[in-house]
Amino acid sequence: MTEQNPTIKQLVDTLNLEPHVEGGYFKQTFKADSQLSVNTPKGSRVTMTSIYYLLSADSPIGHFHRNTSDIMHYFHAGDPITYYLIHPDGTLETKVLGPDVLAGHEYQFVVKGGVWKASTISQEGKNGYGLIGEAVAPGFEYTDMELANRQALMEAFPQHQELIQGLTREH
Repeated sequence: MTEQNPTIKQLVDTLNLEPHVEGGYFKQTFKADSQLSVNTPKGSRVTMTSIYYLLSADSPIGHFHRNTSDIMHYFHAGDPITYYLIHPDGTLETKVLGPDVLAGHEYQFVVKGGVWKASTISQEGKNGYGLIGEAVAPGFEYTDMELANRQALMEAFPQHQELIQGLTREH
């Protein structure tokens, strides 16, 4: 029996994904419900949350944003996703989450809280999508995420102006 890759529509429907504010699609798959919680400057958080996140040829950009918590990213299926990370000191780091470790892809990596991150997928990939998982600790809350303001981010990191221009939404 030959295994077939699912289509974008099949993944969105089967995994119950919905459009994400930063681009792509997502579904929260886990939110710790134990009695343990973590106190943060923004309030009490569960110990961990997890999501599916899908970038596709029709929604190929996860726009620059940063989170308070650390996020572990896991590759699941499809085409590689390229991540652009701007650290607080202005250092730019590029990572590829994908299926081919011999080509330099990673199956997993962490983005520390406070690092600006954007992601892209090729619109010419053989699958037309990349599916990953993210585990966030302490657990994710929307108040802990900041979608980048293009002008402010370009002023903070003028050396990355062209990249920021292409991977932020105007607002």
